[in-house]
Amino acid sequence: MRVLITGGAGFIGANFVHHTVAHRPDDSIVVLDAMTYAASESSLDAVRDRIELVVGDVADAALVDKLVADTDIVVHFAAESHNDNSLRDPSPFVQTNLVGTFTLLEAVRRHSVRLHHISTDEVYGDLELDDPQRFTPQTPYRPSSPYSATKAGSDLLVRAWVRSFGVQATISNCSNNYGPYQHIEKFIPRQITNVLSGLRPKLYGAGENVRDWIHVDDHNAAVWTIIDRGRIGDTYLIGADGEANNKQVLETILELMDQPADAYDHVTDRAGHDLRYAIDASKLRTELGWSPQHADLRAGLADTIRWYADNQSWWSGAKDEIEARYARAGQ
Repeated sequence: MRVLITGGAGFIGANFVHHTVAHRPDDSIVVLDAMTYAASESSLDAVRDRIELVVGDVADAALVDKLVADTDIVVHFAAESHNDNSLRDPSPFVQTNLVGTFTLLEAVRRHSVRLHHISTDEVYGDLELDDPQRFTPQTPYRPSSPYSATKAGSDLLVRAWVRSFGVQATISNCSNNYGPYQHIEKFIPRQITNVLSGLRPKLYGAGENVRDWIHVDDHNAAVWTIIDRGRIGDTYLIGADGEANNKQVLETILELMDQPADAYDHVTDRAGHDLRYAIDASKLRTELGWSPQHADLRAGLADTIRWYADNQSWWSGAKDEIEARYARAGQ
């Protein structure tokens, strides 16, 4: 197949490109990425001879139409995705997540091209820490930040284009990813690179907020499972039963890096910090036969630590700037 991957130089998208090259060697891959600060061309260095990289905006209608016209399937990762940034300036989130998705939908509609839309569990809001419930495809949307609101809006656009215009699309909402090539502003790589840089890790508030962690390779394997076997128009939730609170994750990282368990500082909690996310991925598992291969969070964190230790040239140039920005925010 000819595969167009939007946002393919970002964290999850770049890993998806690597996964596709490794597991689908006959596919032809084009990556469209605006190369914002969260993207890295070097994340694709190992596969550059196997892909075509187009630097451009997913909201550029002429460019998107040209690329989609020569494509069999679009896998849509492109998104602004950092909650803190969305609180400082929501406008890029509206432009990329809403206008960009609309632009892509119109192109796939014109050219009758299959689409898979990548989304987040944050569209569902949050759960109480002691709530036994988990998110399902039937959970009402209750976004709590400009980021999650624009992702919720993009999901609804996809559903509307499926119903109104017959667009051939599926949607997946995934829990928190971790693994190689994740920007060091994010929670797990920030703590790892702090230790590697001789800095004290930082924990928001009391660290009780729970996330449902999944290794990025499991996420991307699930995406291809949905593309290959999922029902058009359906939504599938992707999760690996990896619930852990931020304090537990940080203390596991410190233990794995031979640091004292309390070798971190508490910092100001994030505004509107969601309490808990939890995914019920039973539909994906029972209907499509997917299961995670990296379900052991501790082992996955150990692998991730090794990757950042072995690839310091990939992240070290941005470290001082990122920490200075967090320091200005008291975080």
